Amino acid sequence: MLTPFQVAWPEAELRRLRKRVCQYRFPRSYAGDGWRYGCDADFLRSFCTSWVDAHDWAAATERLNRFPQFTAEVQGIRLHFVHVVGEAAGRRPLLISHGWPGSHREFWKVVEPLAFPSRHAGQAEDAFDLVIPSLPGFGFSEQSDPPVDSKRTAALFHELMTNVLGYARFHAHGGDWGAQVTAFLGLNHPKHVAGIHMTMLYPFPAAAPQTAEELAWAAAMRDMEAKLCGYSHLQNSKPQSLAWAAGDNPVGQAAWILERFHDWADLRERSFEEAFTMEELIDTVMIYVMTGVFYSSLRFYSTDIERGLDWLPQGIKVEVPTAFTWFNDPLQPHPPRSLVVKGYNVVRWTEMARGGHFPALE
Repeated sequence: MLTPFQVAWPEAELRRLRKRVCQYRFPRSYAGDGWRYGCDADFLRSFCTSWVDAHDWAAATERLNRFPQFTAEVQGIRLHFVHVVGEAAGRRPLLISHGWPGSHREFWKVVEPLAFPSRHAGQAEDAFDLVIPSLPGFGFSEQSDPPVDSKRTAALFHELMTNVLGYARFHAHGGDWGAQVTAFLGLNHPKHVAGIHMTMLYPFPAAAPQTAEELAWAAAMRDMEAKLCGYSHLQNSKPQSLAWAAGDNPVGQAAWILERFHDWADLRERSFEEAFTMEELIDTVMIYVMTGVFYSSLRFYSTDIERGLDWLPQGIKVEVPTAFTWFNDPLQPHPPRSLVVKGYNVVRWTEMARGGHFPALE
């Protein structure tokens, strides 16, 4: 059963949030550090000032309610999702899955071009019906106990698409955790999944790198992990400790999230402030802070690692037609096609000149 959904922040909670942000005592920072050791102090102060003094809270709520949203109980878990029936009128359903620290909100810029391409210099026959869920334990989707992993999420989304929304066949797209969910949709539900599109390689093929190009990529990944994945090691192993530090600390949560957006964006030709608007960043942080999902979203990491879901099983390949689009994502250097085809039926391979980890938003 579908239940229409609208974002509505209680005024008492907004007052409490404003008070918490205003009373935050910034710890010592050092001149010249910038983003090297974490969230830039000057940017965080500017963010907090905008959050409290310049942010139009009513307009933000209208923005979050821009597209039709619903909730539905699937296998005992209440899922939240956006559902836009476009010019396709049911003929080309597309499930879009976000990652961390993203949300359904990051796809706002691409919803109308995908659903109504004739309004954007495209062709009506290229339109999709869009379904954009919040991952379980993220945003407005229910936090389950025990936590849900990416494989179970794929099963939930499959049931949402087929049994709840009645789509017999659908396409799926994802990046970050959404890529892993999308891969499991293709792997475990090929009868209903017509094809998948990913902007990251997760899970990895079981085959070890062999060629010089593959070995070079593995070395680049190790270098990236040493420089950018301190957050991941913590979230994979001790997420509860991070929750104690930031759980009732909206500024701390904002800093942790903003650092990811900065470090993973394509900033070769423009600044961080040019890559994302303050509205986009505040909207994203609000979804985490106001729903209280900071900790449950972190648990997606440790849960998947404990269950060994970051690698495809030995000898297993995703056989549904798979397209990859590669952006300049600092979090994952482009893997060689020779490695990817060991785990995926690659039918399209596109390398983009611009864009980072959050391509729909960037």
